[in-house]
Amino acid sequence: MPKVGIVISNYNGWQDTLVCLDSLQKQTFTDFEVILIDDASPNDSVAQLQNKLPPNTVFLPQERNVGFAAANNIGMRRALDDGCDFALLLNNDTSVRPDFLETLLAETPAGAVSCPKMLFMDPPDKIWFAGGELDPKTGKVTTKLVLEDKPRPPSKLSHTVRDAPGNAVAGKLHQEIRKTEDDNVGVESAHKSEEAVETGVHLVREGYRSHKLKPYRKAAQAERKLEKANIEALFQKSVYENPAAASNPLSRWQQKQQIKKQYAAAKRAAQSGGSAAGAAQKTGKAAKTVKEKAQQAGAYVMRHKKGFGIVLAIFLLVCLLLNTMSSCSMMAQSIGSAISGTTYPSDDPELVAVEADYAAKEAALQAEIDNIESSHPGYDEYRYDLDMIGHDPHELAAYLSAVLQGYTRASAQAELERIFAAQYQLTLTEEVEVRYRTETRTDSEGNEYDVEVPYNYYILNVTLTSKPISSVASELLTPDQLEMYQVYRQTLGNKPLIFGGGSADTSDSESLAGVEFVNGTRPGNQAVVDIAKSQVGNVGGQPYWSWYGFNSRVEWCACFVSWCYGQMGLSEPRFAACQSQGIPWFQSHGQWGGRDYANIAPGDAIFFDWDLDGSADHVGIVVGTDGSRVYTVEGNSGDACKIKSYSLTYECIKGYGLMNW
Repeated sequence: MPKVGIVISNYNGWQDTLVCLDSLQKQTFTDFEVILIDDASPNDSVAQLQNKLPPNTVFLPQERNVGFAAANNIGMRRALDDGCDFALLLNNDTSVRPDFLETLLAETPAGAVSCPKMLFMDPPDKIWFAGGELDPKTGKVTTKLVLEDKPRPPSKLSHTVRDAPGNAVAGKLHQEIRKTEDDNVGVESAHKSEEAVETGVHLVREGYRSHKLKPYRKAAQAERKLEKANIEALFQKSVYENPAAASNPLSRWQQKQQIKKQYAAAKRAAQSGGSAAGAAQKTGKAAKTVKEKAQQAGAYVMRHKKGFGIVLAIFLLVCLLLNTMSSCSMMAQSIGSAISGTTYPSDDPELVAVEADYAAKEAALQAEIDNIESSHPGYDEYRYDLDMIGHDPHELAAYLSAVLQGYTRASAQAELERIFAAQYQLTLTEEVEVRYRTETRTDSEGNEYDVEVPYNYYILNVTLTSKPISSVASELLTPDQLEMYQVYRQTLGNKPLIFGGGSADTSDSESLAGVEFVNGTRPGNQAVVDIAKSQVGNVGGQPYWSWYGFNSRVEWCACFVSWCYGQMGLSEPRFAACQSQGIPWFQSHGQWGGRDYANIAPGDAIFFDWDLDGSADHVGIVVGTDGSRVYTVEGNSGDACKIKSYSLTYECIKGYGLMNW
C-alpha cells in the first residue's frame, strides 16, 4: 500500500486551509500525511491553525516568506524524508471528494505525474480544468481547458476548486515538476506564473529597445531636456505676466499642460514645414494671384451693393452662432481635459490591489512589534515609544500616480518599498542599567547582615517613528511630481470611493421614531449605538480621522466606526479602509456574516459594496432591525454622520462584522 504525502502551502488563508484539511479527513484512502507549510503569513494564520490541525498533519511554519515554489519544495522534501511514495501538491483553497485519493492512485502509474479534473465550486457541474499533457523533452505542459455550459457528469477524478478568475487560468494551472542536478525538486508555482503574465504585459507596453539604439536614446534624452527647459521658461514667463492664473496647484498644472501642448504643436508645424525657401516662393506667387482676384471681386461687389449687404448680414449672424457653439465646444473640451488629467491613470483593480499590499506591509510591521518580546527574549524590561501605523489610501495612490503614472501591482512594488522605508523606521536599542538588590549574609560569628549587591538590568527600547505619506512626498518627489501629487490629492483622482471612502448620499438623516426593533438572540451593545447616534449631524469627520492618526481629512467612515468602538475601551477592531483592513479583521477572527446573516445585533459593523464589484466601499454601525429593514449610523454619508435604513435584502449590503462584546 503506497503512502502519500499531501503538501499544502498557506499564506493568509487559514479559513480556506481548514476547509481543505476537513475534506481530506473524509478520504476513503487513509494512508497519507499532510505536510502544511505556513509561508510566514503576516496575519494570525499560525495561531488559528495551530490548535485545529488533524492528527496526521505535520505543521511547518516558516520564519520568513519563501514563496509558493520554495514552500512546496520544503513540503516535498519532508514527504520524501517521511517515506512517502507519492507527493501530492494541493492548493489550500481546494475541497476534495471522499474518493479523490483512492481514484487518483488507481489511475496513476509509478513515475507518472497526474492532475485530476477540477470543477467550479459554484456551479459544481461545470468543468474548470480537464488536465493536460507533459512534454518530457521540454517540461512544458499543454493545458486543456473546458468551460462548457451544459452539465457534465461528475468524474471520480475530480475535486472542486473555488474562486477561479478567468484571466488567471493560465497562471494557476501550469505546473511543472522536474529534478535538478542536485536532486532538488522544482515546482513552477502559480504565483510565479501570475507574476510572469503581469510582467509580460508590462514589457509589451513599455516595448523592448536594443542596445544598438543607445546613441539615439542619448540624443533623444538631450532633446527632451532642452524641450523641458524651454517649457519651464515659458511657464515662468506666463506666471510672471499673469500671477492670478497660478494661484493654486490645479490651475498651475493646467497652465503648464497648455504650454506643453502649444510647444508640441509648434514643433510639429516646424517639422512638417519642408523647405522654408520653397514655401516662401510659392506663398509669394499665391499672394500675387489673390491680390488680382480680390481687385476683380471688389469691383463686382460695388456694382451689387444691396444684395451683398443682405448676404453680409446673414453671414455675420451665422458667424455669431458658430462662434458661440465653438466656445461651448472648447469649454467642454477643456472640462474633459481637466477631468482626464486629474483622474488616477491606473485601472481600478490595480489601485485596490496595491493599496492592499501596502496595508499588508503595515500589518506585518504591527505583528513584528507585537511579537518583540517573544522574538527578543531575555530582557528585564521592554520600553515602547511607538508612533501611529496607518496611511491615507488616496495619498498613496496620488504619490504612485505622480511617479509611475499608470501602474500595476507588479510595477509598483519597488516604489512601495521605497515609500515604506521612508514612512516607518523601527529601531531596537539595548540599554544596561546597574541596579542594586539587598542580600542577607552571615558573618563568621553567625551574625546576619544586609549588603547591597550590584547587578545588570537589561532594557530593550523599541522605537517606531512614522510620518504621513504627504511628508514623504515632499521629501522624495521632484517639483513636477509634487505638483501632480497635489492635484491628485485635491481631486482624489476623481475616484473618492474606490478605497472604501463612504457614501455619496446627500439625503437627510432618517428618524427612528416609531421603529420597533426585533433583534435576535445576540444581545449586542446598546451603549456603542448611543455613542454613534450622539454624533449624528457631524460634518467633516473631526475628530474621527485625527483620532485615528491622520493629520488631514481622509474618507472617514471606517475611522468613525473605529472611533465608536474605541470609546468603549476597545483597541480592536481598528481600521481605516473597509476592504483591505476592516473585513479581513472580522474574517480572521471568525466574526463575519454575509448579507443573509439573520442574527445581527446592535453595535455590529455593516459593510456596503455600492458598485457591486466585490470590494467594500463603506461601513456603518448597526442600530437594529425591525424584521424587514436594518437601521444604521454611518459616518461620511455625504460627508456627515447620519441615520439610514435599508432592506435586509438590499443587494449592496456586502456583509456584517459581528461584535462579541
